Amino acid sequence: MKRNILITLILMLCVLFAQGKTRKAIFIIVDGVPADCVERLQPPTLSAIAQEGGYSRGYCGGEIGSPTETITISAVGYTNILTGTWVNKHNVRGNGNIQANYNYPTLFRIAKDQQRPVTTAIYSSWLDNRTILLGEGKPETRNLKIDYIFDGYEHDTKAFPHKDGDLHIRDIDGHVCEEAAKCIKENAPDLNWVYMWYTDDAFHQRGYGKFTDEAVMNADRQLKGVWDAIKYREKNFDEEWLVIVTTDHGRTFDGDGHGGQSATERTIWMATNQKKLNKEWGRSTLSHVDVCPTICRFMDFTLPRDVQFEQEGIPFIGPTDIFNLQAKTYDDMLNLTWQHQGKKTMAKVYIATTNNFASGGKDNWVEVCEVPAVAGKASIDLSKYKSDFRKVVVATPYTSLTRWIK
Repeated sequence: MKRNILITLILMLCVLFAQGKTRKAIFIIVDGVPADCVERLQPPTLSAIAQEGGYSRGYCGGEIGSPTETITISAVGYTNILTGTWVNKHNVRGNGNIQANYNYPTLFRIAKDQQRPVTTAIYSSWLDNRTILLGEGKPETRNLKIDYIFDGYEHDTKAFPHKDGDLHIRDIDGHVCEEAAKCIKENAPDLNWVYMWYTDDAFHQRGYGKFTDEAVMNADRQLKGVWDAIKYREKNFDEEWLVIVTTDHGRTFDGDGHGGQSATERTIWMATNQKKLNKEWGRSTLSHVDVCPTICRFMDFTLPRDVQFEQEGIPFIGPTDIFNLQAKTYDDMLNLTWQHQGKKTMAKVYIATTNNFASGGKDNWVEVCEVPAVAGKASIDLSKYKSDFRKVVVATPYTSLTRWIK
């Protein structure tokens, strides 16, 4: 009998071991910090995160001249990250008068749509991130509820009275990071978003210089408590954390502006603690829209096919096999090309002649053909799919790439 009990205990331990560590994710947006500034200063906290995983430049702003071209402004950048889509889908076009299309779900909606319970947290120096961009409590987001909320401090003039040069925003960033560190250490929500505002204000005021260098370094010091809390959780609990730190846009040449499509305004950066990065990391195609699918993959979130077909990015962890989908029409022919990584997988090509997803409906995705991924190309006779609007997806077992065709 004792032997049977021992065997049972061993089997139970084996099952627990096989299940692996509990996964948690956090993404951090430090507003308006240019890549060359990070690379020159080598902030200690960002460097510590990158030393565990990696650092890379990326891009924002979509594809110039295409439907995805996206203004390089703050709320727009946050929503690129949250939804894995560009402005032609999420419809956040500035920092004010925001008319988000909630039919393109954010990470927080995706998390709450899982069959298992997923706890969420936001630590933000800007209230609109929760109330407008995430759309908490709105019917359009099915009354999304965030579990742990630390925001709205910019409206608390008693605790954070206005200071010249918006220095009270710097204080709020520090408080946000303190609350994030405490909540993570004590409660460890599954999905976390930290947003820091002041660095963008500093660059708008002074451009490049010692003043903004110090603003970046101060933000890095504020983040140290968050990073320490994550390391504490990993050391003392059976948890594995995905950490992604990025910015929402680059800056103009002198550093005081942004919003356009210059190379410096489109250039962003990312740091992550993940060691097993795939080939998307460091590639010229790495962008804002890769963050959402990366977190979904790490957290093993289930995505409906229609949602997956709308996301524009590629996970930078786990297996991938194709990237850089291009489309060109020639009379009634649509010629698709993509780059591949040599994997012996098959690529299915789908086309839809509707865009019902944008209004909450379903699209008539039709499978057109299947080719080896290494072929790197396929052609579609558009005369069979008459419409003023079309969208196409090339999907493999590991990756889906999409484009609008007009």
